[in-house]
Amino acid sequence: MEAHVALSCGRPYLAALSSSSLPRSARLPIFPIASCPSIAPNNLCCRASLAADPSVPVAEIKKTHIEETADMESFSLMNLSPLDGRYVQKVKDLRPIFSEYGLIRYRVIVEVKWLLKLSQIQEIIEVPSFSSDAQSFLERIIHEFDINEALEVKKIEKVTNHDVKAVEYFLKQRCKSCPEVAKVLEFFHFACTSEDINNLAHALALKEACNTVIFPVMIELCKTIRDMAKENAHVPMLSRTHGQPASPTTLGKEMANFAVRLSELGKTFAEVRILGKFAGAVGNYNAHKVAYPNVNWPRVAAEFVRSLGINFNPYVTQIEPHDYIAKLFNAVTQFNNILLDFDRDIWSYISLGYFKQITKAGEIGSSTMPHKVNPIDFENSEGNLCLANAVLSALSMKLPISRMQRDLTDSTVLRNLGVGLGYSLLAYRSSLQGIKKLQVNEFRLNQDLEQTWEVLAEPIQTVMRRHAVPEPYEKLKELTRGRDVTKESIREFTEGLDLPQETKSLLLDLAPQSYLGEAENLAKVIDDAVDLENGFKLL
Repeated sequence: MEAHVALSCGRPYLAALSSSSLPRSARLPIFPIASCPSIAPNNLCCRASLAADPSVPVAEIKKTHIEETADMESFSLMNLSPLDGRYVQKVKDLRPIFSEYGLIRYRVIVEVKWLLKLSQIQEIIEVPSFSSDAQSFLERIIHEFDINEALEVKKIEKVTNHDVKAVEYFLKQRCKSCPEVAKVLEFFHFACTSEDINNLAHALALKEACNTVIFPVMIELCKTIRDMAKENAHVPMLSRTHGQPASPTTLGKEMANFAVRLSELGKTFAEVRILGKFAGAVGNYNAHKVAYPNVNWPRVAAEFVRSLGINFNPYVTQIEPHDYIAKLFNAVTQFNNILLDFDRDIWSYISLGYFKQITKAGEIGSSTMPHKVNPIDFENSEGNLCLANAVLSALSMKLPISRMQRDLTDSTVLRNLGVGLGYSLLAYRSSLQGIKKLQVNEFRLNQDLEQTWEVLAEPIQTVMRRHAVPEPYEKLKELTRGRDVTKESIREFTEGLDLPQETKSLLLDLAPQSYLGEAENLAKVIDDAVDLENGFKLL
């Protein structure tokens, strides 16, 4: 029977059943591997640096395999998750990192590099230093690992029913052709528990995803909102507190608030230390010590973990306790909350007419109301931020908890790291898309200000206090609260005040459009407050 590749939830797998054995209504689209280049391209490979420099990405993935094709679209109709279906083009950069393929690839990197590390330990005479040819052979396994080889690992896993052991067996098979490495095949996965491999694989994936995909889009959001602040620093806008008219601001100042909040949150990411462990079954190097009692295993483990660009955690059980993941995801969740606040404010300003939305030919806003131009990008962002935070919060709460030296509940949960970040990325790109459609409606902004002269009650009563006019607040309350206030009524009240003429003239010159305080200046100097250099990075 010919082996085929199908896609379930965005992940390839071998289909051993002929499609004719299934009812027509239940058949998935199944294609031979050779005829599906979008699923098994020749150029999908992993690039891994063996240097210890943590600033160098562990994997540089060619992106051409995720370009949209007819085959990919037909598969997406059968995906369970919208991240791999409807929204795949917005989150595709995360697929090589957090997919099943990505996890296998990182496991291969860790296993191969551990064997190379063992060859450098003098006391382990059974694994002599590899020749340059043997080292190159092992490095090519990392560099040339592609989706077809990942499928081979999955094929082995069908027999072993153990995903990490399948990687070990794959590597042993792959290395039989190199005589030098073939002599030491049993030192693949030496003294390791599966979690030694997995925790480093997940750490590498998180660092790669955040530094190369998530953070750049976060920075783009900050820059875009910062630019909105500067461009609209001078545009007066009526504030609303409790949904009611309040002291005027500028549109730019309100955008500046969000740019600063997001950039400040970005600094907290640099405080997160990505951690890894490599201490065996319960964190004590038990098997290591018996096999090679004269090796300083804690030092070796620390050197190895750090060589991957990951900070070493010496105090662990079978698992790295995942506290750093909780800290990272809590920070992402707070960034998402700030963006959610932004989305809702922009939505509200659109509903007030402060922004128009640039239309695109052919697009439809409502299936029954032809006039509609809905704020769908901000609504999409809001909905996906809700999903992102639900997943990220669940991960943050669950992952640090494991019974005694380890239970397996974290294993299935860790497979969802990309889900929370995927919904976040989708939301960020939806917000950016929505911002690009916005067009400031200064006429509508001015119209609202012109109809709310009551907002000048605040400066008038404040000046009255300065000049010891009795009961200033009460007098303005009587004039304005629950009453229609006009330019004329405000001017008439001001004219009747017992104030110095210069002060009275100042108040008479005030208008809602000019009563802005330092709003314009604060928006103009936003560059001084938004720091994008010292955050948005995992070290």
